Amino acid sequence: MEGERRIGVAVDFSACSRKALKWTVDNVVRDGDHLILINVQPEGYYEGEMQLWEATGSPLIPLSELCDPHTQKKYGVNPDPETLDIASTIARQKEVVVLMKIYWGDPREKICEAIDKIPLSSLVIGNRGLGKIKRVILGSVSNHVVNNGLCPVTVVKHVPADHHES
Repeated sequence: MEGERRIGVAVDFSACSRKALKWTVDNVVRDGDHLILINVQPEGYYEGEMQLWEATGSPLIPLSELCDPHTQKKYGVNPDPETLDIASTIARQKEVVVLMKIYWGDPREKICEAIDKIPLSSLVIGNRGLGKIKRVILGSVSNHVVNNGLCPVTVVKHVPADHHES
């Protein structure tokens, strides 16, 4: 992957991450890029193959495999059809290689690790638009990545329809 742009997008299969992915596809990705979807699963007890990847994250999974239910089960991920559709469309329309890397643990640490280890040329991450109180308690993943990531980071804001309830 030497000399090629590796554009990362943090995806958790939510409306917020779909918006970030769509924004990346519309505004950043160009022919010849690698689009790498970064997914972080919560830590827990893993069986079989997942134990092998707990420390380093999964291998880079090609889009074709990601669409396969066997692969999804193997890594414990459940990508939504819309995310897969956005990724498949860009792979068809432009000369873009779409891959996914799955990590297990704290999203703040693991996304920064992905930036460093893959390594990524840039990263796009959604911002869930948490209310002030929730943000103080949970801490913002996007804030952490902006402040600690070693590449340019773009935050795509997502304000839910019911954003007044915080």
